[in-house]
Amino acid sequence: MKTENNFWAAQGAMATFVLLWGSAAIVTRWGLDHGSVLALLILRFALALGVLLLIRGGRLLPPRGQRLPVAGVGLLLIGFYTLCYFLALEYEVTPGLLATVLGAQPILTLVLTERRFSPWRLAGLLLALLGLTLVVYQSLVLARLSWTGMAFALGALLCVTVGALWQKRIALPPSEVLPLQYAVTLVLCALLIPFQPFHWQWSVGFLVPVVWMGLGVSVAAQLLLYRMIRSGNLVNVTSLFYLVPVVTVVLDYLVFGNALSVMSLAGMIAILAGLAVVHGRRERVPTE
Repeated sequence: MKTENNFWAAQGAMATFVLLWGSAAIVTRWGLDHGSVLALLILRFALALGVLLLIRGGRLLPPRGQRLPVAGVGLLLIGFYTLCYFLALEYEVTPGLLATVLGAQPILTLVLTERRFSPWRLAGLLLALLGLTLVVYQSLVLARLSWTGMAFALGALLCVTVGALWQKRIALPPSEVLPLQYAVTLVLCALLIPFQPFHWQWSVGFLVPVVWMGLGVSVAAQLLLYRMIRSGNLVNVTSLFYLVPVVTVVLDYLVFGNALSVMSLAGMIAILAGLAVVHGRRERVPTE
């Protein structure tokens, strides 16, 4: 019974994470109509840091000996990844092309972490990546090849891949890790204020996205992500990001009324089939 309960708890955590993370694109798009990227990021991270400090009783720093690695992971996995992500979009890389580039992360993680992996695992990831391409196909068609934008997209891929691998090695609970990581990310963002637009409107259209991104994504979803990274197979965890565009497309349909194309539906089916193969084979794969 305990094993069954753990299974359903894990499934619930994964579903909650995907729903929260998938909502980020819709909510961010709403917020950016009322403020700049840097303002949204700084207020979002500041809110998340404040809540995490309340949870930890005001303690910012992890134990001695862990502070430098924790800060380094924060800069990579949160700070530089987020900046590279938004800068790629700013330099005309479409969201679909960026999602496709980042879709290589689970495949890279598989190659880097599993000395001998089942061909089925790789096939499942490739099928999910194909499905992702179908979901974002319209954005890919509109894509312009910007070498600067692609450099930032590849930078985002590098940051999220290396950052996740590094985070896997940190044995501390997520609540002890995230406060320092958001603190160093806030410092990084603050250094950019003289060079980037920094403004917002005191309106529901900005405050609701800040609260949702700060609490729902940067606290709840990030804690779930770190717990899954800590306790689960890293390839399985990163493969969940294939589901994020699916949630975004469905929310786009439900919230904004944008129609779901046949190609998008086919892509969703391919993603689900690919992930079923990946997660179904996890116990048969020897890891390093």
